[in-house]
Amino acid sequence: MNKTLIIYCHPYTGSFNHAILKEVENNLNKSNQAYDLIDLYAENFNPIYDQEELRLFHDGQTHDELVIKYLNLLKSCSKVIFITPIWWNSIPGMLKGFIDKVMKEGEGLSHTVNSWGIHGELTNIKQSYVLTTSTSPTLYFKLFMGNSIKKIFINKTLKQIGIKKGTWINFGGITNSKNDRRKNYLTYLKKYQF
Repeated sequence: MNKTLIIYCHPYTGSFNHAILKEVENNLNKSNQAYDLIDLYAENFNPIYDQEELRLFHDGQTHDELVIKYLNLLKSCSKVIFITPIWWNSIPGMLKGFIDKVMKEGEGLSHTVNSWGIHGELTNIKQSYVLTTSTSPTLYFKLFMGNSIKKIFINKTLKQIGIKKGTWINFGGITNSKNDRRKNYLTYLKKYQF
C-alpha cells in the first residue's frame, strides 16, 4: 500500500486553497504517485452528528455512506495531505466534523479506547501533511495565536488516531498577499517531495 489520500476542505473553487489542491495533484501525477481525493464540500459531506449517528458511535457504526467510504480510504493509504484554510485560529467546522464523524471507535477502525486513553488504529498512515492558508502571518500565528494546527491538530488529534509524523506548511498573510508571492508558493509546492 503506497497511496496518498488528499482531504480538501474549501467551498470555493476560485480560492487559493483550490489552486494549492491543483498544484498538489499535479505534483503527485508528475511523480507517478497514486492518490485519492476527498473533497468535503463538493461531495456534500454532512459534518453534523444527528441523534442516530451519535447512538451508533460506540459500536463503530454509522448511517452515513460517506463516513464508510472515507474511513476505508484512510485505512488504505500510507500518506494523507490535508488542504484547508485556518478559520478563527483552527480548522474549519467542516473538517472538524469530518474528524468527529469519520473517526470511529473500534478495532480495525480509527481508534480504540482503553484505561490509558485513546489508541490509534490508523498506523498504516506513515506521514501527514497539513497545508493551510491563514489571514495572520505564520510567525504571528505560531507565537501569539497558540499554534493550534501544530500543537493540537497534528501533535494531538492526528497522533491519537495513529498518525505519528506530521508536517505543517502554512501560507500566512493570505488576504494581503500579492500574485508574485502566491505564484512562488505554488512553484514551491510543484517541487515539494510529498
